[in-house]
Amino acid sequence: MANIVYRRNCSIDARSILAFLLLWMYYAAMQTAIDFGISNIDVVVRADGALRHWTRPANGTPTPELVAEVLSSGGLSFGDLRRIAVTGGQSRALPQRIGTCEIVSVGEIEAIGLGGRALVEAPESTPLLIVSAGSGTAMVVGRDSTYRHVTGSAVGGGTLLGLARLLLGTTDPLQIDALAQQGDPNRADLSLADVVVGPIGQLPADATAVNFGRLARNAEQVEPADLAAALVTLIGQVIAMIAINAAKAQQIERIVVIGRLTALPSIRKAIAQAGGFYGVAFELPPHAAHATALGALRLLEQQP
Repeated sequence: MANIVYRRNCSIDARSILAFLLLWMYYAAMQTAIDFGISNIDVVVRADGALRHWTRPANGTPTPELVAEVLSSGGLSFGDLRRIAVTGGQSRALPQRIGTCEIVSVGEIEAIGLGGRALVEAPESTPLLIVSAGSGTAMVVGRDSTYRHVTGSAVGGGTLLGLARLLLGTTDPLQIDALAQQGDPNRADLSLADVVVGPIGQLPADATAVNFGRLARNAEQVEPADLAAALVTLIGQVIAMIAINAAKAQQIERIVVIGRLTALPSIRKAIAQAGGFYGVAFELPPHAAHATALGALRLLEQQP
């Protein structure tokens, strides 16, 4: 009888050990990257070949405690991970190891480039201009396996929210986007038809001549939806025009736009419309808000 019990316990122990080993292998293979942005923190995790991601508002300088909170919001802890890639903001201030978890610092420019390339599945042999439209806007050239910052703009999502607070009384990006989609920017802007007779190049008569120029001419009452549309148009046009000129200067044909700002349909429309005026087809991949974190993950996966 003792023999039977002994064998049964051994069987239970073997199953427990096997379960533990399988769980350990799962977490050892799990790869995680965190992008500490100015406004948001984005996390990307790859497990069993599948990607999942989540976001939370930025909250101060990155610390081990903050990283623990960010992981916890996705159901993870340091004990679940062998290493984490971090990028953006002041992520380099983090220690090289937190507990048993290695912290791998990734340059933001390279993460932007790799993330944009991954989203459009472009081979390294294809030159790209990757436009990261976040709180501000950075533009990165990717050639072969090299990425470098070439230009950018202080105009971005932070500009959108700051001016929306003054003009619309809100900093809710979804509310701003919904208003913009209902409005007409030319009720606040001046169009070419308002200021010139005849066409200018290939630009249509309703193309913007002066952003918010109608309000400079007349003290008109403009509906919030029209103000939102004019604001979104301004932001989208600035980003698009700088990107078009940067791509021409770098002799690059493909322009990929990533970043949280591209999650707003009104912004995507404004950028695409501005590109259409000049025969440029911007690539605006879906789920681009977490692209920089994805780029950091890609770099981590390339390391042994």
